[in-house]
Amino acid sequence: MTVTVASHYLEVPGAIIYYELRGSGPLLAMIGAPMGSAGFAPLADLMASEYTVLTYDPRGSEHSTVTDRTQPTTPELLADDVQRVLASVSDQPAAVLGSSGGAITGLALVAAHPEQVRVLVAHEPPVLTLLDNAEEELSGVEDIYQTYLRAGGDAAMRQFLLSIGVLGEEGSRQFAAGPEPEPVPAPQVPQTDNDFFYANQIRATTSFRPDLEALSAAPTRIVVGVGATSRGQLAHRGGLAMAAQLGLPATEFPGDHGGFAGEAAAFASRLRDVLGGAA
Repeated sequence: MTVTVASHYLEVPGAIIYYELRGSGPLLAMIGAPMGSAGFAPLADLMASEYTVLTYDPRGSEHSTVTDRTQPTTPELLADDVQRVLASVSDQPAAVLGSSGGAITGLALVAAHPEQVRVLVAHEPPVLTLLDNAEEELSGVEDIYQTYLRAGGDAAMRQFLLSIGVLGEEGSRQFAAGPEPEPVPAPQVPQTDNDFFYANQIRATTSFRPDLEALSAAPTRIVVGVGATSRGQLAHRGGLAMAAQLGLPATEFPGDHGGFAGEAAAFASRLRDVLGGAA
């Protein structure tokens, strides 16, 4: 069945945000960071028979623009963008699925605007500040940032993918054995989405410290998700740590860190159960 997708733009302080709506029913927002609408398309289509599904491009990514491309893109800033988009679409609290950096955005959103979120599914949030080896992991992020400054976005992306473990052991060996990207110094004003992430967002996302008191006091039901096949990876570990801090069980979803795309049908079935309360 063909799903109709309506495209919209919303002007917010310092940016113009692109978002999409499809389907009908209660509002379900799917948010990533830096990933935008396109990454959620298979899952959004599957959920559109039961929900009005909202996806969006974070400021500075894909179709969304930003006025100052040198300004740090913090989770709090992204959460403010999301709450403005939600308010423009509905005056009722929404269900929100946030994955990876989008899960961090979702946690910041609930802490600041709990009245707008009835349930948050935070899938594999990379909350490095909660890990036992937080200092080591944050030092690794700083190394990636310095690689970006010295050798550009492609080199930083290579180091980032190896560090978070999403390639698997065999994939990591093959990737590491490949040729190094030609070093290209980072531009003073990042132009590409890849540059924008490493210049403005990666350190702000990974250094985020969730407001545990605000999250615990919020009326929002919070579900922390982890991938069934991503055990040991950085974001999976972050999810376990986040769930433990909130006194919640970690809820397993099909697939790995990108299970919402790679195993969209199974992920959608699990998400329906979770949104219905069967966590």
